[in-house]
Amino acid sequence: MRTKRLWIAGAVLALCGTTGCQTWFGGLTLPSGRYLERHYPQYFSPDPDFPLQRELASQEDPEGAARRAGGGGGVVPAPAPPAPPVPAGH
Repeated sequence: MRTKRLWIAGAVLALCGTTGCQTWFGGLTLPSGRYLERHYPQYFSPDPDFPLQRELASQEDPEGAARRAGGGGGVVPAPAPPAPPVPAGH
């Protein structure tokens, strides 16, 4: 009976050692104390206040942004109509 318990305890310990680096404690899944050995902390630069900078620039200055971008999306004004002919008698 005692050898069976020791065998089960050894199997449980071996299984715990091969399951990875997470543990379940009190309803939470937590990393083990060795999680920094292989996975170093990474730095992510902060995001800008408004992530679409070109859209923000076009909203702040719609005509200027269209001209700087090449005028591809801007509204082109229609040419002025020709002046009517002036009568010769006046």
